[in-house]
Formats: sequence, C-alpha cells, structure tokens
Amino acid sequence: MNKSLEKARAFEKEKIREYDPAKRPAFHLTGLAGWINDPNGFSFFGSCVHLFYQANLFDRQPGQICWGHAVTKDFVHWTYLPCALAPSEKYDRDGCFSGSALTLADGRHLLMYTGFREEDGGYRQVQCLAAGDGVDYTKYEKNPVLSSRDLPEGGSAADFRDPRIWEEDGQYKALVANRAADGTGAILVYESGDGLDWHFGGTLLANNGRYGSMWECPDLFSLDGTDLLLFSVQMSDGADPAFHPGLGTVCMYGRYDKENRRFVPEGAKPIDYGIDFYAPQTLLLPDGRRIMIAWMQNWETSQYFREDLAFNGQMTIPREISFRNGRLLQNPVRELASCRGERTAYEGITVDDCRELPGIGGRCIDLTVTIRPDKTAEELKRFFIDLAAGENVQTTLEFDPVLSQIHVDRTRSGFPHDIVNRRSIPVRFAGEVLNLRILLDRYSLEVFVNGGEQAASFILYSPEEAEEIRFRSIGRTVMDVEQYTLKGTVPTYRSEI
Repeated sequence: MNKSLEKARAFEKEKIREYDPAKRPAFHLTGLAGWINDPNGFSFFGSCVHLFYQANLFDRQPGQICWGHAVTKDFVHWTYLPCALAPSEKYDRDGCFSGSALTLADGRHLLMYTGFREEDGGYRQVQCLAAGDGVDYTKYEKNPVLSSRDLPEGGSAADFRDPRIWEEDGQYKALVANRAADGTGAILVYESGDGLDWHFGGTLLANNGRYGSMWECPDLFSLDGTDLLLFSVQMSDGADPAFHPGLGTVCMYGRYDKENRRFVPEGAKPIDYGIDFYAPQTLLLPDGRRIMIAWMQNWETSQYFREDLAFNGQMTIPREISFRNGRLLQNPVRELASCRGERTAYEGITVDDCRELPGIGGRCIDLTVTIRPDKTAEELKRFFIDLAAGENVQTTLEFDPVLSQIHVDRTRSGFPHDIVNRRSIPVRFAGEVLNLRILLDRYSLEVFVNGGEQAASFILYSPEEAEEIRFRSIGRTVMDVEQYTLKGTVPTYRSEI
C-alpha cells in the first residue's frame, strides 16, 4: 500500500471517532471528513451497492483528490469502507479523478478513473485502472491505459476525463469526456476485449457548441425502450430557456447506434432544475430498477460552507428513474419509507392568507402537498410554502399557476445574497392539480413535481432550529397535506465488507 493511501486510511479511522450525527444530514450521504464532489464507481458488487466519491479528507476545499468509499444494501443505511484510491504515481500524482466500475469476468471489481497531474503551467488527464476485492484495490501496472496518444485529432489532452465503463455484447466499452478542437465538448468511445487493453472506437456525440462548453461525466443506457445519454455541462449560456445558464445537467434521448458507435439524439431536457445537482451516475440493480445519484452541490458556490460543519458536499437521495413521454421521471428510492416515523395528514384545507398546521414542520421530513384552486372563490394568483422557516430565515417555494412555474428562493437560507439563489421550474398544471413531494433534510431540500416529472435540488445552510412551515396564498387554494418525520441514520465504519 502506498504512503498516501495509508495516510488517508489512518485519518479516516480518527475522524469516525469524531463523527457527530447531529451535525450531519439525517439521510443523505456525506464524506467521512472534509470535501466531496462527484459520485464514482456506482456499482453492484459482492451482494451490496458500492459508491465511491471524490474526496479531500484533509480540507473542506478541493485538493489532493482520493476515492472515498461507502457501501449500502438499502440506499439508506451506509457503511464507510477505507479510502480506495489515493494519488501515488506519476500519472495520478495530483489527483485520482472521476470514473466508474464494473465486475470483470475473473470476479474482480475493476475501477476506471482519471489520473490528474499538473505540468508546465497546465495539466494532463489520462485514464487508469485499479482492480480489487471490494475493499483493497491495486493500480494496474500498465497505467495509464488511455492517454493523449489515444485521442482523435484536435482532442485536448488536458480535458480528457470521467470514464464510464460497461460491458456490451461480450466486449467492454467506455465513454470518456473530451474537449474537441472547436473548444466544446465531445464524448468518445473506447473498446476493450479484456477490460485492460483499450483502443479508440469513435466519437459518440460532439457538442458543436449546442450545450455549453465542456461536457463531463457521461452515462449511456437504455430505459423503458429509449436510449438515454446523460452528461453534465460547463458554462451553458442559457440561450435555450429550458436550461439555466452556468453549470447544468442534460438528459438526451434518442437512439444508440451500436454498429457505428454513434448516438442519434431526438431531444433533450434538464435532469434537475435546482442549483445543486451535478455529475449524476446511474446503476442497474439486480431487481431491474435503475437508480441515479448525484453530487448535491455546485462548483460556483461550493466555496461557501458553514464553518461549524466538518464536511462540505453531500449526495442527493438515490432516485429511481424511468422514462415516459419524453420525460425522465425521478422519485426517491422506495427504501426511504423505512425511515418514516410519525404521520400527520390533512385533507381539503383552505388557504387564502397565511396558515400553519399543527404537526407540520421540522427539518427531517417527507412532505407531500397537493394543491388546487378553489373555483368558488377569488382566482388563485400565487401559492407559497415557506420551508425551514424561523426568525429572518426561510426557503420559499412559490407556485405561479398563470405561468405554470415553480420558483424556489433560498436567498434567506444561509448563503450570500449576491450569488444565484433562485431557480424557476416549468411544471404541468395537470387537471388544475399540482402535486409536490418535498424532502427536507438538515442541510438540503429536494422537490419532486407531479410524480417525478421534474426534480430540483438545493443545499440549505439555515440554522437547524428553523423548523417552521407556512402556507400562503393570493387567492384561495385548497390543499391536501401529508407529512412523515424521517428518522436519521448513522453510518458505520469497517475495514472489510
């Protein structure tokens, strides 16, 4: 074991003794210490689900990036395993960056990751392998397996990252994100007969300036009869009103042409409409469900964090996804129901000013609100839900029925007022009824609209004691409300599965 990995693992053992569940999310995964970003190697191996993640254990800002490691059998209760990868070789001396995982024919768990190194005032990225037993991994002696010599003409050796590996028709395939000669993103295909020796297969899809600049973290799979390509986007200009400017995520649907190694797009939509959602990865479970998880954070605002917290960054709730009528449907994994505690429910409640309901409130809750206008009263013009509210603090969800939009505003939620704190979400006001499922954790908000037709994710740094929920309406609204408190879980740490 190399010295950097030994140091990381020793530090983890110290930090688990300091773990304070009262200062952590109740049901979202964070790193054991310090900084985390992208989920990596989301895979099923050895009877459990493995999730690796980008981690800087020693600081709450990016730095020497390792692969942290956690496992679960229900997506709710997590166990930390020892750090899997740490910078140690010339090709990854400045970071073991994002990648993926699968099981080789010989039974080993194979990790494919991006090695990062700084040189000559710039940087270089290469693709590397490590194989192991689910806890301990050995870097491949012939690393890097893909480097600048394997790029198409004009491809950037600096922006060449995030391999997504899978098995297809007896071969191994990998997608790798790259910056093309025109300065915008492209997704490349690589192929291997044994998972170790790789060669260039073609360009799956080139951006040609359509969606932002660099594309990152690609994922390709078939879902409910449609081929989907997911990727994250840097520097979207917002010219397409469906996509917010800046960083974002795209679900492109169409047809994967295996023979020619091409993706033929038919349309595209954002994956998540919130501020804090990036680098999603998916996993196909043995029971047939496809699960998606993402980094619930934003590169543009990640430098803001609460000094009293030991972590910076967390993952979204794992989501069951399906595809129907041109929409990627997302809903929290069904296993979350095992965390439910006290239930409080109301039906047919009218709101025409401001109203609070006994038993509705808290910071760790699963809340469903179904709203509809009262057609016998003044026309509904606006409906608001103030969440995580207290003295001079609240996060507001506003519904505009005329525009069929939801606006989420976290300006008074612990972030500087002069950064982006508001998002608008187009929704379908189906049958003049709107259904909202709201997951509120100590440091986050996730909203699922109309059975998962839209999702939006936000980090919150409001004081934990801000627990009030208020309903406000301009015009009369009739609503049904159902709330479950959610019992927190405390991760454990083990040195073996």
